Amino acid sequence: MTIGGETIDVVRKNVKNINIRIYPPSGKVRVAVPLSISDDMITQVVVKKLEWIKRQKAKFRAQLRPETLRMVSGETLYFLGSAYQLRIFEHSGLSHDYVELRNNAYLDLYIRPDIDTEHRKKLLQEWYRKQLRLLIPPIIEKWQPVLGVEVLDWRIRRMKTRWGSCNIQAQRIWLNLELAKKPVQCLEYVVVHEMMHLLERYHNDRFTALMDRHLPEWRLHRDELNVARLPS
Repeated sequence: MTIGGETIDVVRKNVKNINIRIYPPSGKVRVAVPLSISDDMITQVVVKKLEWIKRQKAKFRAQLRPETLRMVSGETLYFLGSAYQLRIFEHSGLSHDYVELRNNAYLDLYIRPDIDTEHRKKLLQEWYRKQLRLLIPPIIEKWQPVLGVEVLDWRIRRMKTRWGSCNIQAQRIWLNLELAKKPVQCLEYVVVHEMMHLLERYHNDRFTALMDRHLPEWRLHRDELNVARLPS
């Protein structure tokens, strides 16, 4: 269906409610609807959500555009897949610089006046690292009993070509710091992917079957990450 200039894939299935999803990287719109619902009702529901759909598609497009951050107020930063406006607050009386997420809309950097661009970036990177350190352990703890594996060590680092890696002998996984910018589902996918290598070393049919069994939508998260630009 084409509604308000947007092409919508409609899937009728045994569900109670209308569910709208936007899939990266292209911003494909899919609407799952109850079997008996009319096209007119689908149109009414989608029309009410058109502005949200357009915002989501614009967000995906923005994430694909390479940009050089100047770390000044008004720039857009990403955390867990959502966009935030950067605000810089300079204060000579600060004992230390810090980052604060405010009102689900702003990423505020409180800094001393002499902090340059590179130090601002470093401050932000350390904040991302801190957030990942909070997010990763529960994911590992959730999946260890499910997969029947044990992660003895995990670490975070910036990587140019990979979102994660696994040292099977040491039972250690590495995760890319850039994952802090992506939806938490993408972070979970990478963690599970690397943990799965403790069951199967290679990306073969067995590995794919295991991923399909435990994380059926893993390809969507993989595709979203595959089009993302890693730092050079």
